[in-house]
Amino acid sequence: MIKIRNKLLVITLALVIPALLITGCTRNSQPQSATVGQPAPDFTLPNLNGEAVSLSDFAGRPVFINFWRINCNPCREEIPFLQAVAEETQGELVMLGINVGDDTSSIEQFLENNSFSLLILLDSDITVARKYGIPGTPTTFFIDEEGIIKAKVIGPFPSKSAIDSRLSEIMP
Repeated sequence: MIKIRNKLLVITLALVIPALLITGCTRNSQPQSATVGQPAPDFTLPNLNGEAVSLSDFAGRPVFINFWRINCNPCREEIPFLQAVAEETQGELVMLGINVGDDTSSIEQFLENNSFSLLILLDSDITVARKYGIPGTPTTFFIDEEGIIKAKVIGPFPSKSAIDSRLSEIMP
């Protein structure tokens, strides 16, 4: 009987402790996930030159945020589509590529070898990725000019037209 109770205690602790660590256990915890239909959480991250860039810097403009990593093959596959959209919507749409956890020199080398000219921001400690509740990369958010998240896409875009269809939700 004692062995069964001890096993149940160990199993319960093994389940409860990680859940508390993931969800937070303070009374005033705010949701950690950006939600479609709600204002996009503001953040400030450095760009490749070390300059601070905040989401609020782009208030009043539609924003496309793509979370990505260098070693993410689906991220690499969608780069030509993202680049085509960036070139087509230059000046109308803010496109942010938030790199999750890679070091600056690796990112710079990657960008030299690939045609990718989004404004790159560095989420080295994965704070913003956690704040936005991304389950993996790539994950993309479409934010309208009022700062409301209109869509969240998990996974890569299979084509430029797949991105274009979502852009209609945030651009006139």
